[in-house]
Amino acid sequence: MRALLVTSVGVTCAAALTLPLAAPALSAPASLSASARPPSVSPESPGSGPPSSVRAEAPSPRAAELAGSTQSLPLEPLAAPSDRVAGAAAGQGLAQRDARPFSLVGVVWDDADAELHGTVQVRTRPTGGEGWSDWQDVETHNAEHAADLGSAERSTGAVRGATAPLWVGASDGVEVRVRPEAADPQHRAAAVPLPEGLRLELVDPGEDPVAEATPESAPESAPETAPESATETGSEPAPEPARAAPVGRSATPATFAINPAPPTTTTAVPEALTAESAAASAVNADLAPLGASVIPELTKAETEEEAAIVAAGAKPYIGPRPKIITRKGWGADEKLRERNFAYTKSVKAAFVHHSATGNNYTCKQAPSVLRSIYRYHVKSSGWRDFGYNFAVDKCGNIYEGRAGGVAKAVLGAHTLGFNTNTMGVAVLGTYSSTNPPAAAVTAVSKLTAWKLGLFGANPKGKVTLTSGGSNKYKAGVKVKMNVISGHRDGFATECPGARLYKKLGTARTSSAKLQGR
Repeated sequence: MRALLVTSVGVTCAAALTLPLAAPALSAPASLSASARPPSVSPESPGSGPPSSVRAEAPSPRAAELAGSTQSLPLEPLAAPSDRVAGAAAGQGLAQRDARPFSLVGVVWDDADAELHGTVQVRTRPTGGEGWSDWQDVETHNAEHAADLGSAERSTGAVRGATAPLWVGASDGVEVRVRPEAADPQHRAAAVPLPEGLRLELVDPGEDPVAEATPESAPESAPETAPESATETGSEPAPEPARAAPVGRSATPATFAINPAPPTTTTAVPEALTAESAAASAVNADLAPLGASVIPELTKAETEEEAAIVAAGAKPYIGPRPKIITRKGWGADEKLRERNFAYTKSVKAAFVHHSATGNNYTCKQAPSVLRSIYRYHVKSSGWRDFGYNFAVDKCGNIYEGRAGGVAKAVLGAHTLGFNTNTMGVAVLGTYSSTNPPAAAVTAVSKLTAWKLGLFGANPKGKVTLTSGGSNKYKAGVKVKMNVISGHRDGFATECPGARLYKKLGTARTSSAKLQGR
């Protein structure tokens, strides 16, 4: 029945690159030529909605309320502090001011290839309140969470430089200051000026979906943290002209879904779904009904049967499919993203990240955090969609990230240089000096045991990947890594935070055990 549903809706990917150890239902579309233009504006292209023979409901006023909004405010020169060194670069910011409601902040600038050498701090006023928060640091080194250099997504001309987003909760007042790094006289290094076009982005996630889509989560009072002994075991401005990849850098062309054959039957899209939502849901229709807010968990036996990967006389290595909250479940506005879905050939490795959005959120707020990050990635940073393939909250809830199908090899924008043939998992929060909750680490294990199992990858194994160019490995360099790696393994970065990175050994062991290894 589910397979028939995909055919009737007519928005599944065109056949048929069979994934390793995967059934045809889990296969990615055939590759297009490198010269093909990936984004399609055809209203009948996969990702933009079902064919015209399928009726979709017009968005309701309620849907507009759910959409959220972004305020983009240009920064202004700051008065020089009394202790400023002569010749030092000037700072920028905004004085305390009222604003329309927002819950997440970040700073963006014009040139995606420029780095912000300095500090960014914000303080906010809670909605309806009078007091202001203390100054909070915003993570400035965020370029490594991005599409690969020279890729179609990177070369649109719409991509901007950006800090990491910071979740501040419901607020209606803000102040921001951006200070450049001071000059270093001892090393004769002059102060680097701030990037051009600095803007403060204030993101309102909009309202939550209906109550039935709210994730069931573990008690939130004090999520258990992973034991310290569990350590690593071995190892909207006008777009500027498109920029080509830097000299010596290359990018692997993405695979894009192409138009399917017209359906033989027609099915009305559920009233609550727009055309875009129907398309995002249909790619998961082998796993859950069209319009589902949750993809239910399965037993290991059920997972093996569904995936159809059992070879004669061979024991399959795949973990039970975990419960996954879909994009509809967390309220993604499907009209924000690029219409088509982008795929890579396989999933050979998983990169674990922290979102660096801070830990001041509850699990009930996690869908709002996701909608805010999604809007920040697309509207503020200029990406095609949410960057990560999956997200995990502090209670261990697993969320579908970038659209295209949770069982498919969807091309993300999470690990600069290593987005091809990998998946990115972001644990919501900042884990530099805070232990990640045990529930979150367990969720990473469950997710990777299933998803890597679909592609025949051993969570405790090694894999050789080819760099697309990063600050750690030049383009074309072959790098041997753990199948479950931290972001810092592919890029010189603090991500996923020292405390979360120490738990990856535990995640590998648990994931392999769930696969039956």
